[in-house]
Amino acid sequence: MTEKYLTVTALTKYIKRKMDTDPHLRSIWLKGEISNFKLHSRGHMYLTIKDDQARINAVMFAGNNRYLKFKPEDGMKVLIRGEISVFEASGQYQLYIQQMEPDGVGSLYLAFEQLKEKLRKQGYFDPKYKKEIPQFPNHIGVITSPTGAAVRDIITTIKRRFPVVQVTVLPVLVQGVNAAGSITRAIKKANKGNLFDVIILGRGGGSIEELWSFNEEVVAEAIFQSTIPIISAVGHETDVTISDYVADLRAPTPTGAAELAVPSQYELLDKISRIKQSLSSLIGITVKQNRDQLERMSQSYAFRYPEQLIRQKEQELDKNRERMDRGFQLILQSKSDRLSNYKTRLLTQHPKRQLDQATKAFQLLVKQKDQVMNQYIEKQSLQLSRAMDKLTLLNPLEIMKRGFAIPYTSSGDIIKSKSQIKRSDHIQINLHDGLVDCEVLDIN
Repeated sequence: MTEKYLTVTALTKYIKRKMDTDPHLRSIWLKGEISNFKLHSRGHMYLTIKDDQARINAVMFAGNNRYLKFKPEDGMKVLIRGEISVFEASGQYQLYIQQMEPDGVGSLYLAFEQLKEKLRKQGYFDPKYKKEIPQFPNHIGVITSPTGAAVRDIITTIKRRFPVVQVTVLPVLVQGVNAAGSITRAIKKANKGNLFDVIILGRGGGSIEELWSFNEEVVAEAIFQSTIPIISAVGHETDVTISDYVADLRAPTPTGAAELAVPSQYELLDKISRIKQSLSSLIGITVKQNRDQLERMSQSYAFRYPEQLIRQKEQELDKNRERMDRGFQLILQSKSDRLSNYKTRLLTQHPKRQLDQATKAFQLLVKQKDQVMNQYIEKQSLQLSRAMDKLTLLNPLEIMKRGFAIPYTSSGDIIKSKSQIKRSDHIQINLHDGLVDCEVLDIN
């Protein structure tokens, strides 16, 4: 009878086999909204796909989601391709996602915006980190494809504008899955050797997919960490990549990058020519001014009558000598008067005089001290005598000398009342000169 009943495992396996063999469930195209998104530590993505009236659990394993160009988030509307199957452990059917992209916006564009916002928050685009492009570089490194038109345009433009500069091409892949790693390694290699004054990084135009290697985070990090200034020249003027934002300078085209990297020799020659003309004119003006000054000096009184000038200067020297001697005498007299004044003040402040005055003051203080102490001792002696008189009057022994005595019980207590003793008790009488032991014969 029990053979008619199935186990839960058998039923679940049967349903799973039915769903796995249904061709309509093997390839499902689905659109919906993400909720309950969770990224597992092993890289698997667990989420729920829902619309206004229903929802389904879904999973996208790490082997499939590693190629996603965007980061799924709760509330994001997506387009999905996958298959329906049963998760036997819980007996639930769920969607196994194979491909996923945003609904209404391209995945590459979304990935671009997400990475752009992330790097902006980390400060990769901050102008304070931008390095200055040298005005006259000696050695330029060009990181690009060695076979593209961009490298020819860059080299031709540099040689035409500034032929003395050295140009070295670091060949890399500029598109494809391996391009980002190739570009990153070239940037790090250029920095390790520190051979270049500036680096031009770029390629010719193309679609967003073809330019995508310049939107990778590893490339952005390599540009940001470069100690050598980098000019980004990716695609045409309308093409904008993450590399353009991170680089120290963005050029609209590879040719434009070459123009920004070096000055024009013709402009330099023209500038040198103008400077040469300015210098020639300035030298001519200076020579004329000096010649005129020399002419005026040659016509001056000193050159025409030098002997008279010398005699005049000798007389002026004698007068200055006399004024100087008088000045020295006045200074000497002033110093002597000041010295005499200091000597007088010093004698008044002589240590022996001060010592004598201090000795007299000390003796006076000692005398005053002795007087005060004598008065104090007399006062204290009088107070002591008065106190002794009072104590003598209050002394019990003095009273006892006049015939009084103090009785004590056998236990040593003073007898103040007859109630403390009875007949035949032994008591002790304390006189002023001794003790008397007594026996009580009667109490009245």
